Amino acid sequence: MSSRFTAPDGTLLAYDDQGPGGELPPVVLVHGHPFNRTMWQPQTTALVGAGYRVIASDLRGYGESGVVPGRTPLADFADDIAALLDHLGIARAVVGGVSMGGQIAMEFHRAYPGRVTALVLADTSPVAETEDGKAFRNRLADRLLAEGMGGYADEVIDKMLAPYNVTALPEVAAQVRGMMRSTDPEGAAAALRGRAERPDYRDSLAGAGVPVLVVVGADDVYTPVAEARVLHGLIPDAELVVIEGAGHLPGLERPEAFSDAVVRFLAGVKSA
Repeated sequence: MSSRFTAPDGTLLAYDDQGPGGELPPVVLVHGHPFNRTMWQPQTTALVGAGYRVIASDLRGYGESGVVPGRTPLADFADDIAALLDHLGIARAVVGGVSMGGQIAMEFHRAYPGRVTALVLADTSPVAETEDGKAFRNRLADRLLAEGMGGYADEVIDKMLAPYNVTALPEVAAQVRGMMRSTDPEGAAAALRGRAERPDYRDSLAGAGVPVLVVVGADDVYTPVAEARVLHGLIPDAELVVIEGAGHLPGLERPEAFSDAVVRFLAGVKSA
């Protein structure tokens, strides 16, 4: 259950380690920005129920993990995952992530290809940031440091969730707002600055020798279905699932459909 681990640089990382494991491959779930590991509770419950060991951590700067100000490259997040797997004695795992978490999963696959059993890439993009995107992320980092998370959370709630779900699913909307508002602005800003400098993952994904599931909410405005189809087309033998009735966070908006897609996909993935 909830545990603490100290990364090699001394940063304290909070994580949950649940489920029996056994012969099934362990699953690492990576949250997006500006959230925390609690967003994976529906998927953790479903996967543990299906017999999987599930590890979900708070990224540095988020949730209950330590905050590192400045700039946090995606490579640092990926290195944290590798160190946590070492700590847990896990050689290889399925790595899944949503949005920024999906990009961290891609970075982990690029840096540690031999440690990946399969990838689950939800509502995410493999493309390096544009110059305009870099400027936007750095401006947003400055704003979060100056103003805090509240105004930003209110502005983006109907982009994180499909607008109709903000009203139809008030408990989910409250959870998403709560995660965003409780995130430390220094951690969020550091991740934004690091994410602005991310590499392009298309080449490493095109050479992926592991099963890949691409998932996207049908009404995602940040990474629309058209972009998910391009991502799917890059990867040999990848699977694409579009979740109806969801925006950028289908794991929370349509948790049963999302979890069912992941469990079905993993049924065809062999353990290391």
